[in-house]
Amino acid sequence: MPLLLLDLDNTLLDREGPFRAWGERFLDSIGAPPTDIDWLLSVDADGLTDRWDVADAIRDRYGLRMPSIDLVEELHDGVVAFTRLDPLVACALRIADDAGWVPVVVTNGTSRQQDAKIRQTGLDRYVADWVISEEAGVSKPNPRIFALAAQRARMPLRGAWVIGDSPEADIGGATAVGLPSVWLHRGRRWSDTRFAPTRTADGLIAAVAAVLAG
Repeated sequence: MPLLLLDLDNTLLDREGPFRAWGERFLDSIGAPPTDIDWLLSVDADGLTDRWDVADAIRDRYGLRMPSIDLVEELHDGVVAFTRLDPLVACALRIADDAGWVPVVVTNGTSRQQDAKIRQTGLDRYVADWVISEEAGVSKPNPRIFALAAQRARMPLRGAWVIGDSPEADIGGATAVGLPSVWLHRGRRWSDTRFAPTRTADGLIAAVAAVLAG
């Protein structure tokens, strides 16, 4: 029963769509033009920008008097509220489980938001456990977070696969720990010359199929 180490955002759960939905609603609530969603998406950088920096950028652009901490809370809770579990993702996880794989989430991010996404979407019913970087004290691509995931599942890392959409965090992390990987390309081309994924897929179902065939 090998481990299947899975990223969360834009791998198991769509993040881009919920962030856009929250952003459009928020911009409308403060009277900002709808076209500003492109600016907000750029600032967010697909979730790579620190939430406090995003909050400060929003406050500065629109002259808001809302405290940064309140805006950070809005960013966290708003995105979670729009997040849903795709039934096809749940199906893929069931298929992996039936085939003898043990799915464990390994995600960077804050414990409050990531844990809420996993539990409120019902994803927790389809995975054996999860490790969140803030709680773990170490982030992908550091190999230690993958080792911690194996410890949490009480299983060896040997034989595990990693699935994720981030070249650096997921594929770089898998390479660093010596594991095969599947990269969810999301319409992008691989460009990193330091390492490469074992397989490439356009979604989780194809990624799981690649692992089962690998």
